[in-house]
Amino acid sequence: MHFPKDVILFAVFFYLRYPVSYRDLEEIMEERGVDVDHGTLNRWVVKFAPLLATQAQARKKPTAVSWRMDETYIKVKGKWTYYYRAVDNTGKTLDFMLSERRDKAAARRFFKRAIGTNGVPDRVVIDKSGANLAGLQSVNVILKFTGSGNTIKILQVKYLNNIIEQDHRFVKRITGPMLGFKAFHSAEATLAGIETAHMIRKGQLHANGLTAFQQFAALGA
Repeated sequence: MHFPKDVILFAVFFYLRYPVSYRDLEEIMEERGVDVDHGTLNRWVVKFAPLLATQAQARKKPTAVSWRMDETYIKVKGKWTYYYRAVDNTGKTLDFMLSERRDKAAARRFFKRAIGTNGVPDRVVIDKSGANLAGLQSVNVILKFTGSGNTIKILQVKYLNNIIEQDHRFVKRITGPMLGFKAFHSAEATLAGIETAHMIRKGQLHANGLTAFQQFAALGA
C-alpha cells in the first residue's frame, strides 16, 4: 500500500478491463517502471474492486424496467459455480451474484438483491429454468403482500434473452486468462470489478468528458 493511489488504480483497472493474467500485469507494470509482485496485484484487486463496484452501482444512470436474467458458469477451486446476471432490455447491467448453488433460494436472493439496487421491474425475461421461475414467483408473493400489490410479469422466451447471453461474453473474455479462481471471496471481488469496468465501457456512468480509466479512478475519490 506504499504505492501511489493512481498506480494502484491503474493496475486494478487494467486487470479488470483486459484479458491478462497477474503475471502478465506484473510484467506490464515493470515495463512502466513499477516493480510490484503479482501477489500484491491480486491483493489490490480483491481489496478495491468490491468497493469501486459499490460506488458504480450507486452512481450509474437509471435503467429500464424490462429485464433479462440468466446465469453462466465460473470455476472456483476447480468446481463450477453459478454466476447470476441481469441486464435491462437495452443491455445495461443491473446486478450480478455468484452462488455455489443453482436453486430457488439462490434465484430468490438474486432477484431481491437486484430489486434492492434497481427498483421493481415491470417484467423479467428468464430461461426455462424451474429454479429461476420459482425464485421469481416467490418474490412476486412478497411484493403482492408487502408492497403496492403490483407483481412482476414473468416471460420465458429464449430469443428475448439473447442480449444477456451475448453480454456474458465480455465477462468470459476477461476471466479466460485467469484459469479459474482459488477462493470464492476473491472470485466475487474480481467479478464485481469486471462488471464495473464493463458498465463504464457501456456508458452507464456519467462520463463528463473523462476517459474510461478516469471514470474508474473517480469511483475511488
